[in-house]
Amino acid sequence: MKTIFSILLVLSFSLYAEVPTDANEVKPLLPGMIIPNINVLNIKGEKVSITAKSVKKPFVITFYRGGWCPYCNAQLAQMRHAEKQLLELGFDVYFISPDRPEFLIESLKDNDLKKDINYTLLSDPTMQVAQDFGIAFKLDDKLVIKYKLWNIDLEKASGYDHHYLPVPATYIVGKKGIIQFQYTNPDYKVRLDPELLVAAAKSYKKTKGKNVK
Repeated sequence: MKTIFSILLVLSFSLYAEVPTDANEVKPLLPGMIIPNINVLNIKGEKVSITAKSVKKPFVITFYRGGWCPYCNAQLAQMRHAEKQLLELGFDVYFISPDRPEFLIESLKDNDLKKDINYTLLSDPTMQVAQDFGIAFKLDDKLVIKYKLWNIDLEKASGYDHHYLPVPATYIVGKKGIIQFQYTNPDYKVRLDPELLVAAAKSYKKTKGKNVK
């Protein structure tokens, strides 16, 4: 009986952990949920850990595909203005991609971004954090080959051959690790308007003392 139960438990976990092969099938965490443990690397390769219990101030976390992605570069450039306002509102601001630490800065196409020291770029090369947030998906082999023809080497960028990418997503997380706002879009060409993000952050600040944690 114990053996059967163990097998069922393993099968259930495997199904839950399976990464979809279609960006439209991801199941992102939603407002009201508590964030999973976040274990990433900074640009120096040092470990950075964030847990629900360790959150002392609200933060904004944006997942992007990598510095090789022109749409991601455009988003990061646009976010410069929003980031300044978010920092003034008391939020920490993080950007996470599968790019390994040494590529976080190097891979950015926008030279101005490379000089912007306010950006906190973090590496999730194994894509475990993206999986935990429910936004990871796996590229099929044909698309991986196409990417290489376009001089995009995902294995070189992350250091792994999982061929996972995150659906671009942005979260506002409250002090107790509770998600307050979430935006994802399977269409990687469409990104959250920075003004909308700032508006959502301001709304959180106004209501944080009214049943918002």
